[in-house]
Amino acid sequence: MEQFVNFIIRPPRAEYDPEHDLLEKDFMMKGRWYQRKDLEVKNSRGDVLQCSHYMPVELPEGKPLPCVIYCHGNSGCRADGSEAAVVLLPSNITVFTLDFSGSGLSGGEHVTLGWNEKDDLKAVVEYLRQDGNISLIGLWGRSMGAVTSLMYGAEDPSIAGMVLDSPFSDLVDLMMELVDTYKFPLPKFTVKFAIQFMRRSIQKKAKFDIMDLNTIKVAKSSFVPVLFGHALNDDFIRPHHSDRIYEAYVGDKNIVKFEGDHNSPRPQFYIDSVNIFFHNVLQPPEVVGPTFYDPLDDYFARGSWSSIDDTTIPQSSLEKSLASSSISDAVNEVRTKRPMSRTDVPSNVTSNGSPSETKEKENHDGSSSPDMISFDMSNGDQDVEYHVEDIPSNAEEEERMLMRAVMASLKDLEVQSLENKETPEKRVHGNNAFQTAQQSLLSREVSTSTQANQSESNAPSETPASLDVPGSSSEKVSETGDMSAAVAKPTVTVERSSSSSKWDFNFFKNSK
Repeated sequence: MEQFVNFIIRPPRAEYDPEHDLLEKDFMMKGRWYQRKDLEVKNSRGDVLQCSHYMPVELPEGKPLPCVIYCHGNSGCRADGSEAAVVLLPSNITVFTLDFSGSGLSGGEHVTLGWNEKDDLKAVVEYLRQDGNISLIGLWGRSMGAVTSLMYGAEDPSIAGMVLDSPFSDLVDLMMELVDTYKFPLPKFTVKFAIQFMRRSIQKKAKFDIMDLNTIKVAKSSFVPVLFGHALNDDFIRPHHSDRIYEAYVGDKNIVKFEGDHNSPRPQFYIDSVNIFFHNVLQPPEVVGPTFYDPLDDYFARGSWSSIDDTTIPQSSLEKSLASSSISDAVNEVRTKRPMSRTDVPSNVTSNGSPSETKEKENHDGSSSPDMISFDMSNGDQDVEYHVEDIPSNAEEEERMLMRAVMASLKDLEVQSLENKETPEKRVHGNNAFQTAQQSLLSREVSTSTQANQSESNAPSETPASLDVPGSSSEKVSETGDMSAAVAKPTVTVERSSSSSKWDFNFFKNSK
């Protein structure tokens, strides 16, 4: 279960080298020079965020430029924003990229899929608003970054526009869908039970509630113009998530669907749609001023744009493409240099990822016992560990597990009925509770029978009213083991309804 929790709050950090995986500190595109400024921003929790701001070397005098903040996915980093910079800079739109807390090179221990990241975004927006060279601000987010942008945009109506690529509508719904998509080894009737344990574990470790990550509720109170994008074959966050948010969104909105999956490169027509959208909502000033010498194959090296004599042949295909080729070619070169970070389900938590090898590794490390899965949850100041033996992988095993849980619960119910009839000083606890209760029941039956025979010689003996269980034979319920096993494991408690003769099944209620 720890693997599932880490998949949400501690995915692998994206590894990159700022000197090699980001755009150059000085580079030319379409005859203009641009620069990358690296800086640090501290969020409200004290985490240091590593950031980069791409902008023209020469800013228009007296005309501040708009800025788009690129927000990466849950396994991403600021290097993923290089594509956005290549697309938007020629339109006089600066691009700000950052590593969210818990991601990339920034501080922070956990990823929260938008909950804490929206506070990181707030810190960046406040930084940019203090810069006199920035006018309007837009947001471009992908996956977790799209959720972050939507949640922040609902709190800050001054945001000029948002591009939301593959957001999820509700985290719990997404988790339920991933169980089906990636064939996690959990029976259907235990999925919600497992999610509740994950919820409490995440609350304890990362200090946020997964139930709060519902973007449909947020969409009903957001008025920032938005462009949704989603790949038709996305099996990680399915397209209906964007559809649901789109239907609930109350502001100006549009949606674009395209071929591909969650991690596939976005097609050029979608990139063009994003560029047009930001040009309309941010209203950047026209590109004016000098454009430097820009022959088809020549490139000005960094720090040497004062005269034509300083031109050199670029040393990399990326530099050459940025200097002279089309935007689409430049985007392709950026993707070749460093592909976009991927969001994948770890293979060791799926049925296709050899779970037997994972189990052997856990046994070797001593972190888990054979054929058992443990759930840790907060219970006051202590952790309670529950064990479920032989997690079923098919309907037949699932039915057998359910029947064992029902039998154990019947035994619990019988003991509870006996304890309710006994005086406090006569109640027993511990592993021999069921055995002692049986002896008490038998003695009562003998006493009742003797008294009845003395008053009415022909009166038959009756089953005590304290045992409200069909079939009072204790042999049927004793097959599941002793009382300690029933108490230590999650069971299905069966309660008799006072208004009906039918039985009610309250799943996952642990009787103690």
